[in-house]
Amino acid sequence: MALKREFVFPDNSFFLFGPRGTGKSTILKESFNDALYIDLLENENFRTYSAYPERLGGTVMAHPEKKIIIIDEIQKVPDLLSQIHLLMETHKEKLFIMTGSSARKLKKDGTNLLGGRAFKKTMHPFTASELGDLFKIEEALNFGLIPVVFFSNDRHEALSAYVDLYVREEVMMEGLTRNIGNFSRFLESISFSHSCQINLANISRECQIERKTVESYVNILEDLLIAQRIPVFTKKAKRNLSVHPKFYFFDTGLYRTLRPSGPLDKDTEIGGPALEGLVFQHLRAFCDLHRADSKIYFWRTKSGNEVDFVLYGEDLFAAIEVKSSANLNPYDFNGLKSFGEDYEIAKRILVYRGNDRFVKNGVLVVPATEFLFDPGKFVL
Repeated sequence: MALKREFVFPDNSFFLFGPRGTGKSTILKESFNDALYIDLLENENFRTYSAYPERLGGTVMAHPEKKIIIIDEIQKVPDLLSQIHLLMETHKEKLFIMTGSSARKLKKDGTNLLGGRAFKKTMHPFTASELGDLFKIEEALNFGLIPVVFFSNDRHEALSAYVDLYVREEVMMEGLTRNIGNFSRFLESISFSHSCQINLANISRECQIERKTVESYVNILEDLLIAQRIPVFTKKAKRNLSVHPKFYFFDTGLYRTLRPSGPLDKDTEIGGPALEGLVFQHLRAFCDLHRADSKIYFWRTKSGNEVDFVLYGEDLFAAIEVKSSANLNPYDFNGLKSFGEDYEIAKRILVYRGNDRFVKNGVLVVPATEFLFDPGKFVL
């Protein structure tokens, strides 16, 4: 079943980044079915262009009728970037689209080889508004919204396969680490850091891995686009603030699969971070699609007052707190109250599992499902 994605294609050449399984190839094939399509995951293409990147020019000239050239998984052969740059100069009428599920090799070799001629776009997991009536928040909290998983007959099994194929094997295939056992222990350990401030020293002790190696593993997750650290909001700070960033996997289903659980685990220990992560992935999609100038932060004072997310951009300033309970207590508003005292102009929003929308002490309280369907309605 095909769903219309909330994605606007640029008028010029662009990179389309995103983790494996998020639908990059699908949307391009559906939208540009007459394009010249080169899939570098195919062994023959990989061998050909790895050995002779200059052959790309011959391939393009052999298809003069093709105005759009799509190169899938460009990070597999980063040397093609120089050839693409040359072709952009000599064939200005053509549009080049390059997808990538890893930024590691491209950062190393430099996407600036294209001289800023290609925009950078991102493909995210499904959003609630894309799914419409198919969106069920409980299912999203348990299995996430990765397209390749969402349409699977067995989402639990699909998520397990995703971890093995798109995480561990991707790491091995790219030669990013020599010790997959250490990396697997690290994945389990860092799953407890989802939606939390990340402490590399603690993870290092738990995994019995050097701190420097742990830092490199976190960088690998970010380069593979499956995790992100967000910084503390410090603009015109009036208080002593925490310094460690928060950590999130790109999809709640991935977090739930990696996070060990058992009879002694309380639902709030898993369900709370899951909801916060689900809100985070929707905010990332919203910013990329509608407010590219905006960034996502969090706010935490050294005394412990915290706001889960701060969205800050040219015409956007909003503080968002996420609570997995349907019943709110006065202390649930403490972080937003403190933030409002320091930043009076910021919108303050509390997202919760209840059913009613209301305002309390200047804070807009919104049911989670309602917020996920249209974040812009509340933060702008």
